Amino acid sequence: MEEMDVTRALREIGRVEAPERLADRVLVSVGAVDSYAMVDTVVGQLAVAHNHRGVSGTMRTADSALFERWFSDRVGRLAHRVDELPQRLSTAVVEQISGDKRHALRYDLRELTPFERAVLEMTQRIPRGEVRPYAWVAREIGHPAAVRAVGSALARNPVPYLIPCHRVVRSDGMIGNYGGGGPIAKKAILRIEGMQPEEFDVLRSGRRLSGSTSTRIFCHPTCHNARRVTSRRRVYFRSVDEARAAGMRPCRVCRPVA
Repeated sequence: MEEMDVTRALREIGRVEAPERLADRVLVSVGAVDSYAMVDTVVGQLAVAHNHRGVSGTMRTADSALFERWFSDRVGRLAHRVDELPQRLSTAVVEQISGDKRHALRYDLRELTPFERAVLEMTQRIPRGEVRPYAWVAREIGHPAAVRAVGSALARNPVPYLIPCHRVVRSDGMIGNYGGGGPIAKKAILRIEGMQPEEFDVLRSGRRLSGSTSTRIFCHPTCHNARRVTSRRRVYFRSVDEARAAGMRPCRVCRPVA
C-alpha cells in the first residue's frame, strides 16, 4: 500500500505548477541573478541592484524593463525585481546620496578591469560637493598619461550616484558627460551636494585653480580650503605653472593639477 502511495505522489509531481518566477529566485539564491528594487532618493527614483557581494548597479529610472536591459548589457547578468531592498541597504542608499550620513557600502565591480576599479575607487576619495579634473584621477592612480582612459572608465561606472563619478570634470572646466543622466543630471547632483552657481562659472571660464594671497597656497576651486578664502584675497590661475610663477605652493589636501 505504501509503495502505491509513493508511485501516485511521483506522478503528481509533474502536474504541480511552480510558483511564479521561481527560477529567478533560485538563480538569485545561487548568485547567478541579482535582485533589484526601486528606491526614492533626492535625485529621483533609482533602480538599485545588489547581490551577496554588494551593490551591483544603479539607474535613475522607474522603468523596470529599461533597467533590466541596461543591467544585462552593462553587467552581463540578469536582474530580478523584488518589492524592496533590505532595510539597512535601502536606508544606506538614501542617506549616502542625500549626504545625511556616509556609509561603507560594498560594491560588486567584478566585470570591470583593475584599472577601471582603481579609477572608481579614487572618485570615492573626492569630498562631497567638490570636483577634480580627469587628469587629477589619472595622476592619483599612478597613470598620469591615461586621461582619456580615465574618462572611459568613468563612463563604465555601473553604480552612478553612489560611486561619485559625477565629481570628475573635464580639464577645460566643462562639466562633461555623465552616465547617470547626462550633464543636466550631473549639475543637479553637484548642486545637491553643495556646489554653488558661481563655482560652475569659475570652472567654465577656464580658471582652473584658486589661490590665496595671504597663505600663498593654490587649490582646485571647489576644495574646502579654497572656499574659506575671502574674495579680496582670492586669485585665479589657468595652470599649475602660472600659480607657481606667482610664488604660490600647492594645497596638500586637494593636490591640484591642471
